[in-house]
Amino acid sequence: MGSRSEKAQKQAMSNAQRDVIFFRERDAERAANAAKSARLRELRLAKEAQDRAAAALAVSEKPVKAKPRAK
Repeated sequence: MGSRSEKAQKQAMSNAQRDVIFFRERDAERAANAAKSARLRELRLAKEAQDRAAAALAVSEKPVKAKPRAK
């Protein structure tokens, strides 16, 4: 009966090792996704700021039409 106990212990150890590997990989994937999301957010915010600046410049360069005189 001792061999069954040893086999169970080895199986439990193997399961624990797989769990550790799984959790490490999952955490690494989460960190990579968080970094990717942060980089994309920064790019989007920079583009939005550039677009706002371009729109403000276009408005300031727009010629002002003179109003017609009243007769």
